[in-house]
Amino acid sequence: MCGTDAGDVAVSAPRPAPGPAVDPIALEPVDEVLITTLVDNVYDALLPNDERTVRAEIAGASTIAPQFEEGRTKVGMVAEHGFAALVTVRRGDSTTTLLFDTGLSPDAMLTNADRLGLDLAALQGVVLSHGHFDHAGGLAGLAERVGPRRMPMVVHPLAWTRRRFAVPGQDPEMLPTLSKRALVGEGFEVLERRVPSLLVDGCVLVTGEVDRTTDFERGMPPPHQEWVDGEWRHDPLVLDDQALVVHVRGRGLVVLTGCGHAGVVNIVRHAQRLTGVDELHALLGGLHLSGPAFEPVIGPTVTALSAFAPALVVPGHCTGWRAQHALARELPDAWVQSSSGTTHRLTA
Repeated sequence: MCGTDAGDVAVSAPRPAPGPAVDPIALEPVDEVLITTLVDNVYDALLPNDERTVRAEIAGASTIAPQFEEGRTKVGMVAEHGFAALVTVRRGDSTTTLLFDTGLSPDAMLTNADRLGLDLAALQGVVLSHGHFDHAGGLAGLAERVGPRRMPMVVHPLAWTRRRFAVPGQDPEMLPTLSKRALVGEGFEVLERRVPSLLVDGCVLVTGEVDRTTDFERGMPPPHQEWVDGEWRHDPLVLDDQALVVHVRGRGLVVLTGCGHAGVVNIVRHAQRLTGVDELHALLGGLHLSGPAFEPVIGPTVTALSAFAPALVVPGHCTGWRAQHALARELPDAWVQSSSGTTHRLTA
């Protein structure tokens, strides 16, 4: 399943990124970042809090239920195959809140935000990690909640790509395609960027396309296809995949991924290269190490992440249970179980 043998170490070793470098980018350090997982595949009401992690309590909200004597019952957070995170950065007296991805369904993210007492109408922008529907499904609910105002949204221009899964011997399954026209019509100010973007007065970095420099992170298997030039082709790279990066003063980089289709090691190295900051303080989000096509990648990935020595690792969404176990074993002091409704507070 995983390991730290000589083979894993060899393939995990850094190698130079090809082509001209555009780094370093002057990413301004922040004093604090709060990351609240609004939607993830898991919700566990019994997980404990610690000095930097606060869990959503099941006693926090209730709903009408006539089957109970009191006429009500407690409710927890919604979990679904998707990802969404609320990111609040503070530098001095200035605070900004962004949404990173929106989950699978139109209402899960809104439901969880309401149960946590969070006001999504106060958002100052949206960043999409990529165009897959399990990261963009909540945009419908968000548009209804915030109303017709110009909400900035940073996306890669390939987020609109038509895609499908074509498993041999089965009928191809079309994936829902994100519509730029619909989003603009709902009031979003769509900002397409292939290259890195600095947001929030230079405090938040959106990586843009990620350099693929490892030998083992090879992307999606052949059934994942895109419609290009009038035909279906294998889409291994998911080039619209991008991550969000914050530099916590005196600690290092905080990297937030959606699915990590570019490969989480590629993403971290890309963030280091762009910012000139070597320290990885925290890694959160989907790492896409689930299933037979990706399990061979677990070993070298865990080896490389261990070498970064992060203080916090919160793998979620598409990481998969085998990779979760491997990361928990190799990084016992850093690994934390993800769960819908959890807030992680990282300070300078």
